Amino acid sequence: MTNDVMNRLDAGTALKWLRAQVRPRSGRILIGVDGVDGAGKTTFADELADLLRESGAEVIRISMDHYLNPQSKRYAQGRASAKGYFEDSYDYERFTAEVLEPLGHGGSGRYRTAAYDLDSESEVRSPWRIAPDDAVVVIDGMFIHRDELCASRKKKVWDFSVWLEVPFEESFHRMAERQGKIVDDPEDPRNARYYQGQLIYLQKCDPATRADIVVENVAPHSPVID
Repeated sequence: MTNDVMNRLDAGTALKWLRAQVRPRSGRILIGVDGVDGAGKTTFADELADLLRESGAEVIRISMDHYLNPQSKRYAQGRASAKGYFEDSYDYERFTAEVLEPLGHGGSGRYRTAAYDLDSESEVRSPWRIAPDDAVVVIDGMFIHRDELCASRKKKVWDFSVWLEVPFEESFHRMAERQGKIVDDPEDPRNARYYQGQLIYLQKCDPATRADIVVENVAPHSPVID
């Protein structure tokens, strides 16, 4: 399936589609779940992981939020810099070395799950783990369709990638309810770093065209039932 044939799915249908793609495959499979802040990436990735486990798959669950850069790097271009938000939020070099390369096709299987803790703003070193030869690796994170990880739909590190489609008005409303420092108007000057930084990503990388499926993730979906 390509975006030319079936581009937009509701969340329940998307979860079933991904499960169907994974079932006949062997070896390690990398699935990336992308979307703007507040799009529901963690929830969708957790649901997918649970669904795959129920189907008998060995699942490794990792979040790119555990591979943030330290504050000195994240804010090197200024605390209000939208460009800095897009360019400097994540430690892609370490994420590639500790996650993508070992868990990719032909990788050693020796991987870590975290390098940074945002709550304490400190570096962490999660223990090394060994992945089985057959495992589905489900990763959620922002900007996973940027050029370093996904130059196009056919040339990317992900076996399957997902873009969660949520309007900024809804995503900022969700974040405002979740975080006190965010206001629910995306164009409020206090949100400039995050809103403008994500606009840079959308304009530069157009993730919806690079993803295998686009999921309309505004409304809640019914539980996935076989």
